[in-house]
Amino acid sequence: MSTAAHGSREAAAVAGPSAQRAPGADRAVRAAASVAPLLPMPPQRPTRTLRALDITVSLVLLVLLSPLLLLLAALVCAMDGRPVLFCQRRMGEGAREFRLYKFRTMRHDAQGPALTAGHDPRVTRLGRRLRGFHLDELPQLWNVLRGDMTLVGPRPEPSETARRYPPECHWLFSHRPGLTGPCQLRSRAEAALFDGCPDPEAYYIAVLVPLRDQLNAELLARRTPTVVAGYLIRTLWYVVSAVWDKPGTDSLQIHEEGRS
Repeated sequence: MSTAAHGSREAAAVAGPSAQRAPGADRAVRAAASVAPLLPMPPQRPTRTLRALDITVSLVLLVLLSPLLLLLAALVCAMDGRPVLFCQRRMGEGAREFRLYKFRTMRHDAQGPALTAGHDPRVTRLGRRLRGFHLDELPQLWNVLRGDMTLVGPRPEPSETARRYPPECHWLFSHRPGLTGPCQLRSRAEAALFDGCPDPEAYYIAVLVPLRDQLNAELLARRTPTVVAGYLIRTLWYVVSAVWDKPGTDSLQIHEEGRS
């Protein structure tokens, strides 16, 4: 795919739902509501070098960040009650499910769409802070250490959302999902796209998933330790830059805390 073509697709997605009313766009959004069978497939595991990097980095970070993890757990428990962790089935490599861990950021009685963004009232006050700096995702380092996830790769989707992917995008689920990656680093910019969108989940599947599919394909075709290190540095900057980003802007998150 040429750079110009990729840039035009990205610009169209950033323009938001109102810019997607080309002929057939409404039909594509409606088709996204269907669920296609997603069968187990041969896993495409990371190389031994990348797996060694996953183990080393995740283990070091878990040890170094253990005081912060304990503090965040205590804050969630004190301000929002139990459970402290949110656990959900996500689609892993080989289209096999695994249990993903995050700090809980939504109310106990939260119900509604899987996609949460912007000023979602289901998100707690503390949860909004955790999401703003992506601190709610730190427990996923345990998933990386276990081998459920890798440091850099496609974003892990909830199983229900994964089954709604277009068949031509199912190849992605043969790969191990990542803690960070090109799509994760776009989540803050994409969050604003869903304000006023009548069906944000269908829009996500019909419009953003094909774009993310291309970004993930480009990453997986050239993923090396050097590329992984580069994404880790970019991720650190992305988290720090939340300090001066627009207040109250959450990152786009696809999870179903109200339906776990």
